[in-house]
Amino acid sequence: MKSAIVTGANGFVGCSVVRELLKNKINVCAVVHNGHSDNLPQDPLLKVVSSDLSHIDELDKEVRIGDYEVFYHFAWMGSAGLERTDYSLQLRNAEYSLNAIKTAKKIGCSKFVSAGTIMEHETILSVYEQGSRPGLPYVYGAGKTAFHLMAQPLAVSLNIDLIWTEITNAYGPGEKSPRLVNSTIRKCIKGIKPEFTAATQNYDFVYIDDLARAYRLIGEHGKPFHRYLIGSSNAKPLRDYLLEMQHSISPDLDFIFGSMPFSGIDLPLNVFDTSRTIEDTGFKAEISFGEGCKRTMNWIMEYEGENDGPNL
Repeated sequence: MKSAIVTGANGFVGCSVVRELLKNKINVCAVVHNGHSDNLPQDPLLKVVSSDLSHIDELDKEVRIGDYEVFYHFAWMGSAGLERTDYSLQLRNAEYSLNAIKTAKKIGCSKFVSAGTIMEHETILSVYEQGSRPGLPYVYGAGKTAFHLMAQPLAVSLNIDLIWTEITNAYGPGEKSPRLVNSTIRKCIKGIKPEFTAATQNYDFVYIDDLARAYRLIGEHGKPFHRYLIGSSNAKPLRDYLLEMQHSISPDLDFIFGSMPFSGIDLPLNVFDTSRTIEDTGFKAEISFGEGCKRTMNWIMEYEGENDGPNL
């Protein structure tokens, strides 16, 4: 791989992938929203283009046909917080993302690498289980699933190689959302005892630098119309991860388990299997969860000092 387009390039995952590609001397076209590129480095191999996701079908006006091989698609509105429950937004995401596949073909890319989520499995299990009462956050998973189901036949019809990825749970420096790792680390910094469910459900996390490397390897070696899970290859009950975090960053602070209700789905461990990713791409995570939490805590503390606190 010598060149790639990355949408959502100024976001948490996108900018990390951009940096990984540049580090490996790959020409990158970074597609950003409303010109926001503050998370991107200055690099002669980097071209920054501003394009709203709703106008992704016009990207060919900004990019010369034939200049890029792989199209990485990370742009997705409402991936955290209350917007996860907005079904109109999530349906638009799916439609715009399908347009992105058509645009990738028009630009001359031979591969389209899309960012799915392990929540697709959880969503299907929750919705199709008899008597299940899935919560509104599953609307986000449903949007990703809808895109996945339609992306495959569309890509076949366009003769462009689709590679689908599923992220377990990414975390690390640079993320500003209120998701589990960030919110828990911030409580630890403030000396607030974090409270959880019993946390017996199976879970997995992948550090952002590992995730970015995985995407580079998938772009280089991933097989067409294959699905690759990106995780640590060490899935286990969430409680074990949280205790590892406690030991690494706040050993004197009590973590309280069982005080919060759990209404989700406990995925079986085989859903977290990364053997196909390892076999086809050679990727294997290198940063342990404890070490990753230390690095993330250091970044949050530095970010707070510079910006009066991250917007989490």
